[in-house]
Amino acid sequence: MASGDTAPFVAEKDITLMYSIVDIAGSNAILNGVLDNAAGGIVGMARAYQKRQSNDSNSSSSAEANQEMKTRIGITMFGVTTPGVELIRKHLTSPSYDNEIYVFHATGHGGLAMERLISSSHLDAIIDLTLSEITDYMVGGIMSAGPHRLEAGLKAGIPYIISVGACEMVNFGPRHTLPPKFEEDGGRKIYEHNEAVTLVRTTVRESRWIGECIASKIQNCAMRPEMVQVVLPTGGLSALSVKGGVFEDVEADEALFEAIERGLKGTGLCVARVEGNVNDEGFVGEVVRRLIGLVESRDK
Repeated sequence: MASGDTAPFVAEKDITLMYSIVDIAGSNAILNGVLDNAAGGIVGMARAYQKRQSNDSNSSSSAEANQEMKTRIGITMFGVTTPGVELIRKHLTSPSYDNEIYVFHATGHGGLAMERLISSSHLDAIIDLTLSEITDYMVGGIMSAGPHRLEAGLKAGIPYIISVGACEMVNFGPRHTLPPKFEEDGGRKIYEHNEAVTLVRTTVRESRWIGECIASKIQNCAMRPEMVQVVLPTGGLSALSVKGGVFEDVEADEALFEAIERGLKGTGLCVARVEGNVNDEGFVGEVVRRLIGLVESRDK
């Protein structure tokens, strides 16, 4: 099983698997070598763990005290939102702040890992810049984080900035794996990112549907609405949908924005349109400013 789909076994945990090459039935040179390597790996990891646990008590206490002072911030990222995330990280790790940044690659398991850490109180604040996993779940892409994406942070009541980075794309593998319905749609924008990744642009209808889903989750799951803000980049949801980009579609973006705004109307929850695309320094600066404001208001 270690050479196949390991998701049911590993999920979002730091579990290490080794393929045995031959079945574990009897003894032979190949199997003995694999098991010997596995045992060595276990011993090495156990020794590393023991070393961490046996640090000098004073320095350990000091490190723990310092760690408790840091604000642990989770950020979601995709290749097409990486410049924006790098700018956010640069802002939040400047000497002015005492933060520790955790970046999660929005490939399905990345979002699930973040949600798991939120639920176990290992993150104090979130910038959910990239919601492509919701698009994949809604439209049928291969990088879905399942039906409960977004919910952990909202239920935890922690400072939470939500944006819609990469919401305009559905992720698939090589072009030949694309479901026929997308190929048969003559007006559908399809972009081959590389030999292993094919991206499909969302339509106006799909964008509206995604926006309704996001708004519904926020409305139904936000335990502390005052700790949640939605920030929408009017100049593009990713590096591909900026003006002149292969996925530029102002009408589809507007359908997404309007669905979110309509779904949250009357809730008192802050939804703001901000000029620039998701990777622009101006947009990023506004996202950071809003998160810092939420963290400070929580700490009062």
